[in-house]
Amino acid sequence: MKKIVVINGPNLNLLGVREKSIYGDKDFLSFFEDLKKEFSDHELTYFQSNHEGALIDKLHEVGFSYDGVVFNAGAYTHTSVALGDAIAAITTPVVEVHISNVHQRESFRHHSYLAKNCVGVICGFGLASYRLGIQSFL
Repeated sequence: MKKIVVINGPNLNLLGVREKSIYGDKDFLSFFEDLKKEFSDHELTYFQSNHEGALIDKLHEVGFSYDGVVFNAGAYTHTSVALGDAIAAITTPVVEVHISNVHQRESFRHHSYLAKNCVGVICGFGLASYRLGIQSFL
């Protein structure tokens, strides 16, 4: 049994409501319940915060005892050196995920401050990006 945490950053609490043409119309908590059923042989937990410090604290909390982190840092991906440093500081492997293909969007979204410290990056597969991230640890 693997222990995997899914961490979502700012504005991802509004999935299913915000910009449906980009992010779809399913809320994340319903989707996460589906993931827990699909991967019932493993321990999946979920955390979301709109606050950078809370995301760093969560990475520190799970970063030495979990088998994997599936992390969508939202816009912090493109701005936060501190989150990149937090990922570098922990031993638990992190997969960076994005719902949209960030390379088809605004140019500022093409750079990630996290990616160099992650074991992989998945983007553009909608909510299935999270499923792929989880599968990468199994």
